[in-house]
Amino acid sequence: METLAAGRIVAVKGVGGYHLMCDARNDDAISRLRANKQRPDKPLAVMFPAPPEKPLQHVTRSICLSRDQADLLLSPQRPIVLVNRQPAGEVSALVSPGLDEIGIMLPYSPLHHLLLGDFGHPLVATSGNISGEPVLTDNDSVMQRLAPVVDAYLHHNRPIARPADDPVYRFINNRPRPLRTGRGNTPLELELPCTLEQPVIATGGHMKNTVAIAWDNRVVISPHIGDLDSARSRAVFERTIDDLQSLYQVTATAVICDAHPGYASTHWADSSGLPVHRVLHHHAHAATAYDFDAAGCPQLVFTWDGTGHGDDGTLWGGEALLGSPGQWTRVASLRPFYLPGGERAGREPWRSAAALCWESGHDWQDLPAGSDLLMQAWERRLNTPQSSAAGRLFDAAAALTGLCTHASYEGQGPMLLEAAADRYAPAMELPLTTGDDGLLRTDWKPLLSMLCDQGHSVAERSGCFHATLAEALHAQAVAIRKAHGVTRIGLSGGVFQNRLLTAQVVSLLQASGFTVNLPSEIPVNDAGICYGQVLETGIPGQAA
Repeated sequence: METLAAGRIVAVKGVGGYHLMCDARNDDAISRLRANKQRPDKPLAVMFPAPPEKPLQHVTRSICLSRDQADLLLSPQRPIVLVNRQPAGEVSALVSPGLDEIGIMLPYSPLHHLLLGDFGHPLVATSGNISGEPVLTDNDSVMQRLAPVVDAYLHHNRPIARPADDPVYRFINNRPRPLRTGRGNTPLELELPCTLEQPVIATGGHMKNTVAIAWDNRVVISPHIGDLDSARSRAVFERTIDDLQSLYQVTATAVICDAHPGYASTHWADSSGLPVHRVLHHHAHAATAYDFDAAGCPQLVFTWDGTGHGDDGTLWGGEALLGSPGQWTRVASLRPFYLPGGERAGREPWRSAAALCWESGHDWQDLPAGSDLLMQAWERRLNTPQSSAAGRLFDAAAALTGLCTHASYEGQGPMLLEAAADRYAPAMELPLTTGDDGLLRTDWKPLLSMLCDQGHSVAERSGCFHATLAEALHAQAVAIRKAHGVTRIGLSGGVFQNRLLTAQVVSLLQASGFTVNLPSEIPVNDAGICYGQVLETGIPGQAA
């Protein structure tokens, strides 16, 4: 207690791994944790004391809770729940800089209860790991790898067999939606709407990776593994595949992977020695949002995210797909643009902003120094893949409004943009045209002048951006219904973790008579890709 009270950082061993803990009221302690872990801005989770007689009394001093949020916090899985903070609460603003939400949870192990009960105040409880890797689980590794980060350790002698991050939920469209699955709700077993002819492993994507094993009419989805950039993440990925087959006594005879040739999960599939079936990233997304209770008729699924390999060699991410799993037709998209630096744009939102301005001839005064050379590369199409990604539009909007030009974590720009938005800002109308290929495309160009107009507040511009994209999706849906008669719509992809955009989209669609399906058991982000890969293929057929 004295160590935490003195503003120190402690690595605390839990159920699925270690947490890094410090006083959630102490700005200096949080600043040191951020500096030591090289995590300058990414939100940190907070654990509150939960006395048995009144388990929420500490939470309600700092947090605005709905009844449903309270029930989820108190549920046996004890997830992290994203909730609105109270301005006068005791939790430091440095926990989630620039955001109006924080992720909170309650103790879920006897050690947590003792620790929080004695301390009597909320503690930061962020994953004890190297950024992007699975949480660390054994005493020796923690002391070796986290020595530059922490001041003290609280170990116990109970071994942790498998790493398991805390699950994270956000209420979107009035229901709890998982952003990350993990300790307490995985392995997650679901019943398939088909019977497979052979057992398969689905290797998921590269970011937010999870894997799945499926056989007969069953699929089991692994806990969150993380990004597959590091050797340790890839080792946990391989071990998880072995563990699932051993645990369920199933041996896969085929592998399903993403069509992107550069993903580590694809490389593993190719080296597995098993038959490999490749699935387009956005087809897998679409399959997760298909309503199998209404199977038999085509459905329209909007798959909006930051990137994914398309069958035309471009980076998709703002697509409308019509059909059913295994039989998708791309019917609408967003105006494509050439993205300077490719994948680097995800951490440097100004690149997306620059690309939109260069593409449309719009003058942006706030380009960073040195961008002239990048523009020359862009003009020559050097390392500038073509993209239609909605996620990159959000990045561009965050940069053009001045909220975020360089991101220290994935999604930082869009998250700040949502937090800043005026919920009641009016929408603009964007042009919707049909190309020579028959594809409907929405043109984002009219947004640029609005986003750069400093005569309006950032809140107004951000709100207008959200409302305009929601209306653009709605306009595509209405046009596609007119041509194809479709009335059922699914939403999938990381962009639909945005609570404001999703609420606006659902409201517009329902008011126009559409039925809308948004996944609620698996994340809409890339953590759901492995499940979609199984649904998409069925190896080799989908019908039972």
